Amino acid sequence: MAFTVVGTNINRVDAVAKVTGQAKYTGDFFEKNMLVGKILRSPYAHALIKNIDVTTARALPGVETVLTYADVPKIKFATAGHPYALDPKHRDKADRTILTEKARFVGDAIAAVVAKDELIAVEALKLIKVEYEVLPPLLTAEAAMAEDAPLIHDDCPKNILSSVGYVIGDVEAAFQEADYIFEDELETSIVQHCQLENHISIAYVDSDGRIVIITSTQIPHIVRRIVGQALGIPWGRVRVIKPYIGGGFGSKQDACLEPLAAAMTLAVGGRPVKLELSREECMIDTRTRHAFKFKLKTGVSKDGKLAGMHIQAIANTGAYASHGHSIAMAGGSVFRIRYLMKALKYDPITVYTNLPVAGAMRAYGSPQITFAVESHLDNIARKLNLDPIEFRLQNLVTEGYADPLNGNKVRSCGLRECIARGKELIKWDEKKERYKNQTGDKRRGLGMACFSYGSGTYPDLLEIAGARIMLNQDGSVQLQLGATEIGQGADTIFAQMVAATLGLPVDMVHVISTQDTDIAPFDTGAYASRQTYVTGMAVAKAAAEVKKKILDFVQKMTDIPTHALDLREQNIVYKHSGEVVMPLAEVALQSYYDLALAAPLTSDTTNNARVNAFVFGVTFAEVEVDLQTGQIAVLEIYNVHDSGKIINPLLAAGQVHGGVSMGLGYALSEQMLFDEQTGRPLNNNLLDYKLPTIMDIPEIGVDFVETFEPTHPFGCKSLGEPPTIPVAPAIRNAVLDATGVAFNRLPLKPQLVFEKFKETGLI
Repeated sequence: MAFTVVGTNINRVDAVAKVTGQAKYTGDFFEKNMLVGKILRSPYAHALIKNIDVTTARALPGVETVLTYADVPKIKFATAGHPYALDPKHRDKADRTILTEKARFVGDAIAAVVAKDELIAVEALKLIKVEYEVLPPLLTAEAAMAEDAPLIHDDCPKNILSSVGYVIGDVEAAFQEADYIFEDELETSIVQHCQLENHISIAYVDSDGRIVIITSTQIPHIVRRIVGQALGIPWGRVRVIKPYIGGGFGSKQDACLEPLAAAMTLAVGGRPVKLELSREECMIDTRTRHAFKFKLKTGVSKDGKLAGMHIQAIANTGAYASHGHSIAMAGGSVFRIRYLMKALKYDPITVYTNLPVAGAMRAYGSPQITFAVESHLDNIARKLNLDPIEFRLQNLVTEGYADPLNGNKVRSCGLRECIARGKELIKWDEKKERYKNQTGDKRRGLGMACFSYGSGTYPDLLEIAGARIMLNQDGSVQLQLGATEIGQGADTIFAQMVAATLGLPVDMVHVISTQDTDIAPFDTGAYASRQTYVTGMAVAKAAAEVKKKILDFVQKMTDIPTHALDLREQNIVYKHSGEVVMPLAEVALQSYYDLALAAPLTSDTTNNARVNAFVFGVTFAEVEVDLQTGQIAVLEIYNVHDSGKIINPLLAAGQVHGGVSMGLGYALSEQMLFDEQTGRPLNNNLLDYKLPTIMDIPEIGVDFVETFEPTHPFGCKSLGEPPTIPVAPAIRNAVLDATGVAFNRLPLKPQLVFEKFKETGLI
């Protein structure tokens, strides 16, 4: 019987290294004579740099160099990690330089110091004299789009980055046919990733004259290309090394530091330079989650069927494009695979403002649009006196449904089962009956929200991944990947896939967790919940190739036909009976040293995944609302997912716990705040930014409805991002159920809740 490792709780392959402190993160690397880099940041949200005097700073003992816009390449480059570097239709917008001569948000990088130590570097920053021409700051999308508003980027009229949307069917005709029309306006806020490890990069020039960058990134191969573009040098002159990573959630899906770090080392003759952001810097000059404003209009028939929907969305992308309009488009695309309707029109606008740059953050636009749509649906259900679950059930997509715009097909869908399971777990019917006639200052309610998401980005983007497997002399294997482990557990999942294919225990699959662009197979990176699904295809293909080579080698050794053989429990066996032919270790040794047959057994495989798989699920929440304080307590919360076959249930549950925790913060407390006149950040630290702690997180219920996704060798689909998507609307809908008050803005902070209760006359 072969080892059954897929679908079981295998310990993480990196667990021991991380808990014992053996794992080396970027900050653990020390190069000889390493210097320290620091960044001078603009105190103004919108200003031209009229003059900058660095003479005194450069003269400070211990300062190696001071860089300004004049000292670095003035090439505009795109910081986002887009795979289609050469396709103008898909290319990210190039709108940023390494250092700027026009500050576009408070914290924009206008100069940089390289010094012998941090104290000297900080002192040197104080000696730089800058003359600014202050321009009016544009902090809202409405202000930025005004006719007389100054341009943040000269090539974007009305500061609109893009307004591309889509139309399916005739929405106006659908509204004409509908029996009811409902409209809502909803809004989400700016939040931060707050991953444990701050952004950090170390750069130096090696003996061959190539730039080496050790960096905390989700996209090492893409960073290599971006640095080459930003410096105007061949990409092959750049080597990027990604060690262990302390989380990213999308904030490390851009090249935030690496081009500047590379420019710094070039400016000091190739000496190593360490550029590390403080937490305060991370919160303003890496990436944030886009704030959105939505207007929704929906037609519904008398029997509760959705006829058509028109969604208008305005995304505040901040000072630079980063991933830009693709956030708005991605959110609008995965939403449309959830509910059936005759017509759907989506009109998103992405707008530049003088706020910190918004970019990729866990689930890439879906939390925002899902909050809007799922809240809107509950509002409709309440007005029509419909059960919100039944209302959704009669409008859900089914297996076989194909996206009318890109052709992606739903080949597995357990959403109905997820809803049934969540309803059962939270005791929906029983509690609904119990809470229907509440009085008093504390009231309880139930809410739910559905989600849908993809497994990667095909067909909109390239989905390519590489895997390299080598059979060692002792019968173990090395697994090398371009895919980046950033804490999500990908390396463990890949080890399980290889172990299952080759009949090995997981501890005999040695995963190389460090990615080095000189030697690691090409992979576009960790994003879009793609790695188990997309990179897993490459891993499965490589493992199957190695297995075939092993059995073919045994055939040469023994003359037993390959088709009669199999690999089980570290042995070559007869497939029909399980009788052992010889140990795998013997085959491995012979493949290296047999006088006649020696040929090491390896696979170096790339897979271009031209399929996608949709994941589905639901969050159910029970809340207690204190009318007198506006405080919302989440009493119970359940996340139920259809993510296909679950490779490692314990790791999967961990992903859900993390995602739900992030969703709770998004719903109830987290919000980046800025001075409304100046754009100065007011809470860019972990004291004033109200990130939930372990004391604030309730018990989280996790369950999976396992389907088998036919497009993947192991039947799996994505899981990393989806858990965070439906949490906020589920909590919001529970508050609506408890109080009858519809909150259409996040987060649901006590003050906002209390004021709304007063406004509506509830208290």
